Amino acid sequence: MNLAQFFWQGDALARAVALLLLAMSVGSWVLILWKTWLLRRASGDVARCIAAFWQSGSVAEAVQKISAFDREGLVLPMVQATRLETSQTLASAGDRAQQLTRVLRNALHAALARLQHGQVWLATIGATAPFVGLLGTVWGIYHALIGIASVGQVTIDQISGPVGESLIMTAAGLMVAIPAVLAYNVLGRAVARLEADLDGFARDLRELGSGATAL
Repeated sequence: MNLAQFFWQGDALARAVALLLLAMSVGSWVLILWKTWLLRRASGDVARCIAAFWQSGSVAEAVQKISAFDREGLVLPMVQATRLETSQTLASAGDRAQQLTRVLRNALHAALARLQHGQVWLATIGATAPFVGLLGTVWGIYHALIGIASVGQVTIDQISGPVGESLIMTAAGLMVAIPAVLAYNVLGRAVARLEADLDGFARDLRELGSGATAL
């Protein structure tokens, strides 16, 4: 029996479970490939941007250089945030160190939110896919046993076929969940490395800005 026959012989719930697992698998792989490409590009961009900043003669020059490298907008907002506003508002209240801490924290949080985008979906798929597959298995075994009971005389062949087909759902759930969990852990470490680099750069910017009269 091929997969098409297995799909069409099931009832509405079994088909819905199969389609849901397929959608979760496609979605997780699209997300994995996109995040891998994004984080690899962002890692190189962040390193080049930080190096370009420290090699610049002024913040204005650094902004111009970083604009060419920072394709994901992770470093440039932090550099631009150091140009504090001078208007008489609550945003400009407090000393320069306090203002820098606030604006750099906000810029850093925005950058980390972009890097972490999609991680929750991978974790959700990894955690729920086995249970979705188990639901399909339980439902399939239930209908298989009902069908076997209506026959009267039961043989091993009558049990092993339908039950084995139902267990495919459990395997499908694991096949969806395992790549999602592995990718979540691997990509999470990449995000953590970038987070450490950006956090260190934000601290350096704060120290540099706090000791200067103007940036």
